[in-house]
Amino acid sequence: MTRYAAIVAGGRSTRFGDRDKAVADLASVPMIRRVADRLADATDRLVVNCRPDQRAAIEAALDDYPNPVRYAEDPAPDEGPMAGIRTALRGVEAWGGPAAAAFVVACDMPFVDPAVVDALFDRLRDHDAVVPRVDGEWFQTTHAVYRAGPMADACDDALDRGEGKIIAPLFELDYVEVDAADLTDAGGDAQTFENLNTREEFAAAAESFE
Repeated sequence: MTRYAAIVAGGRSTRFGDRDKAVADLASVPMIRRVADRLADATDRLVVNCRPDQRAAIEAALDDYPNPVRYAEDPAPDEGPMAGIRTALRGVEAWGGPAAAAFVVACDMPFVDPAVVDALFDRLRDHDAVVPRVDGEWFQTTHAVYRAGPMADACDDALDRGEGKIIAPLFELDYVEVDAADLTDAGGDAQTFENLNTREEFAAAAESFE
């Protein structure tokens, strides 16, 4: 099975200031490149969701990436993370078909653990999705594996209903929950779920890469 990665990068990152967080330097490397590099050995192809105005900078950040890369631009910007997931997965679907499986991750999660990615793909089997659920409460919908067609369709349905909760599409699918302990047992690091939103968080995280 071809394993796709899909990075969602189209958000405005308002808490970060007037710079695009996706390509901001994290210890001298654009953050999106750090995320992509963590996925390079765990996946075979990469789709990046972004706004049209971001694409040139993101393409530069991903220059010479070892896996094939395609871009899925937002048809309408600022529709939120559910729309970003939908657009990214439509890009995967166009490349590999509706049943293609993709690990979807936000661009601000530079500690994404390849062992976690492997564990999620291994649990997909015939399901539509595998989603971590931390402490039995919070679904990590931007750190999960989905079948491209079913999840993109479910996102479209939720958007058409005016549904704002990012977990809403999940409940239309045949999905599996995985808790943090399962991922740790598979060799994963709980830091994989850490995301960076502010310059202060960037500064603290940079120490891990130096």
